[in-house]
Amino acid sequence: MSWLNDLSTELQSRRDQGLYRQCRVVDGKQSVELMVDGEKMLAFCSNDYLGLAADPRLAEAATQAIKNAGVGAGAAHLISGHMRAHHDAEMALADWLGYERVLLFSTGYMANLGVIASLLSANDCVIQDKWNHASLIDAAKLSGAQLKRYQHADMASLERQLTTEAERKLIATDSVFSMDGDVAPLTQMVALSQQYAAPIMVDEAHGIGVLGEQGRGAANAAGVNANDVPILMGTLGKAFGVAGAFVAASHDVIEMLIQSARSYIYTTAMPAAMASTVQASLEIVREEQWRRDHLQAVVKQFREGVQSLGLSLMSSTTPIQPVLLGDAHRALAWSQRLRELGLWVPAIRPPTVPRETARLRFTFSAAHSAAHVDRALESLAICQRELA
Repeated sequence: MSWLNDLSTELQSRRDQGLYRQCRVVDGKQSVELMVDGEKMLAFCSNDYLGLAADPRLAEAATQAIKNAGVGAGAAHLISGHMRAHHDAEMALADWLGYERVLLFSTGYMANLGVIASLLSANDCVIQDKWNHASLIDAAKLSGAQLKRYQHADMASLERQLTTEAERKLIATDSVFSMDGDVAPLTQMVALSQQYAAPIMVDEAHGIGVLGEQGRGAANAAGVNANDVPILMGTLGKAFGVAGAFVAASHDVIEMLIQSARSYIYTTAMPAAMASTVQASLEIVREEQWRRDHLQAVVKQFREGVQSLGLSLMSSTTPIQPVLLGDAHRALAWSQRLRELGLWVPAIRPPTVPRETARLRFTFSAAHSAAHVDRALESLAICQRELA
């Protein structure tokens, strides 16, 4: 018998531990109100932070771009897949962020893999926050460089790791940590980066569009610029409501990625229509500050309500608002009861988060209303009464 036949035992073990995962089927457009497996749900689980994923202006931009450039790019960027729309989107993003160059990738995961694996090798060291996204960790492993991890947001721990004698050192961090919603102490990190000649790479997946002037991200909000953070990665499928990702850096860094980033070189380019839609989204992200203002208002309303219920919140002021429950089975039970009440809130469990820190991960959008937040709070109160 093949070892594949033993997987059923491992899968059952995951079910028994409350760690089993499964996909839900969503019908219709992305929104805070969704049809999920045939049931109408109020969703608090999307990263569509500005409510742009179903914006008719983006749909119109995509439709027009498909008419002009077709559906697929047809080839990798370095063959015939790099179209005018890709070039224009890169130029617009670079100008907005204040970097020399931007390079588009198909996903944020591929962008992180491409940067670290192409810039570092066995004699180098990448130093990362322990709560970084999996893509940054996997990128370090793929590069062959030594991986050192410091305690979450602990600058003394980071400084100890920076004393390594590696030929080249790179600090890599999320800007907003996806499971806790807190923000990296970027100002202090920049000071250490300069002291130890270790450049910083910041993953702005959950910061871009949401934080900073015109939504330029957590680095901008912290008052640091391209000289302080020479490599910045941002995703386009979250606050931007589109798809793909980008790396912003100097001319030389971008040229090196074009020469050696395997996740850029050996894959078909994103559709030109998506790149055109990114430009339409960028205009909205820049100009419609009311979306960020409203987003902060619903986050504030939720935090005040949860605290009045006596539930435990993580220290986050971003749209990611985890309600800490501890036990994985408890988190699953609360998530299921919320589902029965018509709310979609995922239970986040180990190994995604440390043991005994299972949680309900609420994420908010500018499309949520005050009434939506009230309903979430009322439903949490029901869970508290019934499942405490």
